Amino acid sequence: MLVIANWKAYVEDARKALLLFAASKRAARATGISIVLAPPAPLLGILSRNNRSTVAFCAQDVSATTGGPETGEATAAAYAAAGATYALAGHSERRTRGDTDQIVSEKITRALAHGLTPVLCVGERERDGEGRYLAYLREELTEALKPLAPKERANIVVAYEPLWAIGKDASLSIEPNDLAEMTLYIRKVLAELLPGKSSSRSRILYGGSVESGNIRALAASSGVDGFLIGHASVDPLNFPQIVKRLI
Repeated sequence: MLVIANWKAYVEDARKALLLFAASKRAARATGISIVLAPPAPLLGILSRNNRSTVAFCAQDVSATTGGPETGEATAAAYAAAGATYALAGHSERRTRGDTDQIVSEKITRALAHGLTPVLCVGERERDGEGRYLAYLREELTEALKPLAPKERANIVVAYEPLWAIGKDASLSIEPNDLAEMTLYIRKVLAELLPGKSSSRSRILYGGSVESGNIRALAASSGVDGFLIGHASVDPLNFPQIVKRLI
């Protein structure tokens, strides 16, 4: 099971970052679950320096550029040098700021080129009775992976984060049965895009109002391989409890 804690911009000082890191290391030791932290970029180097724990680090975003005269851009190479081993791409909050499917694909390419494991975020804005949201999801997956070589596609982690479920109370999150259906659908699409049987090894995460009260039910019968957790991951007391609910 893989749990990625996306701190977004909630954590703004080193003290809280170190407190969360310590809590995450304890949770990883106690549960054996793979925990990945996605801190704001300026805090990444502070946390990753001399890290000997099993906790890994993730870039919240990477630039689609390769470096050069690009003020304010943080490249995949820079994130890798700072200690990241994963990178989010296509998060809904970046898409609303202009990241198209093409830009997302370029970011995935940059991440792969520097040894980062891309976490491709996909998800519909709303559901409809005609199933158009399934076609939307298929397009997001296809357009992001199409430019990649078959072996590169096999190294992608997919995070399903329906926008209608993000930032809500756990009671408004996706139902376990619905998540199971979406997991199967994503695997079906991946089977069309990935070589051989490699799609069966692809990791699929869920993100969207994941809390201690619903994570066990979501994990039990949905077929997901882990979770992408946002706001609930920045409480050093609550986050370990969420992780422990998975064992």
